[in-house]
Amino acid sequence: MKMLRFRSPSISSLAQEVQCTVRLLDDSEISCSIQRDTKGQFLLDHVCNYYSLLEKDYFGIRYVDPEKQRHWLDPSKPVVKQMKCQQPYTMCFRVKFYPQEPIKIKEELTRYLLYLQLKRDVYHGRLLCPFADAAYLGACIVQAELGDYDPEEHPADYISDFKLFPKQSLKLERKIMEIHQTELRGQCPALAELNLLQRAHTLDTYGVDPHPCKDFTGSTAFLGFTARGFVVFQGNKRIHLLKWADVSKFKFEGKTFYVIGVQREKKLVLTFHTSTPAACKHLWKCAVENQAFYKCAKSSQIKTVSSSSIFFKGSRFRYSGRVAKEVIEASSKIQREPPVVHRSQFGQSRSFTSLSHKQLIMNMEPLLPALSSSREHRDSSADNGLSALKDSVHLSPLKPSVTPEEAEIEERENHSQERREDEAANRTRADEERREIHVDSEEDGCSTLTISDTAYSPCASMVPTPVEEGQGGLDLLFQSPARLLKELHADPEMQVELQAERERELAREAFRQSLCNPSNGRQQMQACLRSAARLVVMATGLLMILLPLLLVLLESDLDISFLHDIRQTPEFEQFHYEYYCPLRRWFLCKLELITEQLWGD
Repeated sequence: MKMLRFRSPSISSLAQEVQCTVRLLDDSEISCSIQRDTKGQFLLDHVCNYYSLLEKDYFGIRYVDPEKQRHWLDPSKPVVKQMKCQQPYTMCFRVKFYPQEPIKIKEELTRYLLYLQLKRDVYHGRLLCPFADAAYLGACIVQAELGDYDPEEHPADYISDFKLFPKQSLKLERKIMEIHQTELRGQCPALAELNLLQRAHTLDTYGVDPHPCKDFTGSTAFLGFTARGFVVFQGNKRIHLLKWADVSKFKFEGKTFYVIGVQREKKLVLTFHTSTPAACKHLWKCAVENQAFYKCAKSSQIKTVSSSSIFFKGSRFRYSGRVAKEVIEASSKIQREPPVVHRSQFGQSRSFTSLSHKQLIMNMEPLLPALSSSREHRDSSADNGLSALKDSVHLSPLKPSVTPEEAEIEERENHSQERREDEAANRTRADEERREIHVDSEEDGCSTLTISDTAYSPCASMVPTPVEEGQGGLDLLFQSPARLLKELHADPEMQVELQAERERELAREAFRQSLCNPSNGRQQMQACLRSAARLVVMATGLLMILLPLLLVLLESDLDISFLHDIRQTPEFEQFHYEYYCPLRRWFLCKLELITEQLWGD
C-alpha cells in the first residue's frame, strides 16, 4: 500500500489533510493524503500515475454515500465537498465510459484494465450473455490467468477454482474446459484478453451500468447507457434502444426521470420512476455525461444542461472531460514505449467470494426480498396468536356498579350477550376441531406442521380488550348512551367548553357580516394596496443592490477569488452566454439606431 501526499496552492489549509483509500480493479488498494480543497482530478491523476496510464478518459472514481447511493467523483469539484461519509474516505477506481471498439485502444495496459472491469461485470451479473458466449468468455479468463492447459499440473476439476459467473453450472464448466484446452491453446495473456474484449463488446449489456426503476405501468425496469445509445431492460430482455442521434434531452423532477427523443419521425417521451430523488439525479447526471461523451464530436460542443426548461428551477450540470472521438485521436498519437503490465496472478488477488459480501452489487435481474415461505409465515403467525390467547385468557371483563332502575335493562343485555358468546364459543370450538384434524393429516404426510388459514374477525373474539382499572374509562364502556350524554352535559367543564364554542361561532358570524359592509371593504382594499406598495419598494431596493453586483460580475475584470469562483459555476456561464450576451447585443443595437436617428435629425 503506497502513500502519497498532495499539496494544493492554498496556504490556509496546509494543516488540514484528509486520508483517502482507492480500491483498484484487481482489489488492491492505494492510499493518499489530500487537502480539503483538493479537487477530484488530482485523485484521478494520482491513480493513473500509479498505473502509468495515459488513456485515462475511460476511467473514473466511484463512491457510495451513507444512504447507499452511488456517485461518480466530479473532477472539477473538491473531494471533501462531494463526500458525505466520515473519514477516511474509501472509493473505487472503475471504468466509466466503455470504448465502442476496444480494438482502437492503443496500449496494452488500458486493454488490461478494461479486461479487469469486464471480468467483474461477468461475475456480478451485469454482463449478460448466452451460454456459448459465456463459455468463451470464461475460457478467455482462464487462458489469460492460467495459461495453456497442462494435464500434469491441472486436475480434472481445475475450472471449479475459478468463480467466474454468479451461477456456474457443471455443464458450463465442462464447456469452458473444452474451449480452453483446444481453441485458445497457445495464446498469450494479452491476446486472450483482447479476444474477451472483442466478444464482450458485441453483447447487448456491454457497458451497461443498470439503474433500477419503475416504468409507467409499475413494472421493474433497468436503465443503462452504452456507446450506441440509451437502453431499457426488463428482466434479461432489452425492450428499448434509443440511439444517441435520436435522443433530444434528459430531464428529471423529484423521483421522475424523462427521456425525450424522436422515433420513426415522431416525438417520444419515456417516463420512469426511481426509488429516491438522489437516485434520479444520479441517473440524470450519468445520462448527460454519456450523451456528451459518445454523441459530441468535440468537447467545445458540450453545453451546460438544465434538468428543467426554466432557468431558475432544477439542477444544472456540464460534462467537463474529453469526448470519445477526441480520446481515440489522442490515443493514436501516443509515441512512448509501452509500459510493463503487472498482471495479478491466479490466487494472489482477493477472492471474488469474499468481495461479494462487502460490496453493494446490482444485478440485472430484479432482486427479491428475503422473505420466509408461506408455510413458515402461517406457522409463526399462528404460534403468535396462540401465545397471545394464552397470555390473555386470565383476563375477564369487570362488572360495573349499576343503579336499581337500570338493573332490568342490564339483565336483558347480559342475557343476550351470553347467548352471543355461547354461539361464538361453539363456532370457535368447531374451528379448533377442524384445525386439529388438518394438523393430524399433515403429521401423517410430512414432518412439518401447517395450520390452515382462517380469517380474523374481531366480532368473533371471546377475549375482550384488556383495560386497566387506573385508566378511569372502564365504567364508560358499559354505560348506556343516554346516561353517558346526560353526565357529559351536566359536567361543569363541558358547559364551559360549550359556551366557548358558542362565542367562537358568534365571532365568526360577526366577521362574515363585517366583510359585507362597504366601509370595511374599502379599508381592506387600502390595506392590500399598502402591502403591495411595500412589496414593490422592497423589490426595488433589492434590485438596486443586486444590479451593481451583477454588472461587476459580468463586465468587470476584477480578479478576486470570490468573483472568480462565481464566474466558474455552470449556472453563471449559462446565464452569461444564453441570456445576458443576447440581451446586451439587442440593447446596443437599439441604442445605435436611436443615436443614428438623433444625429440624422
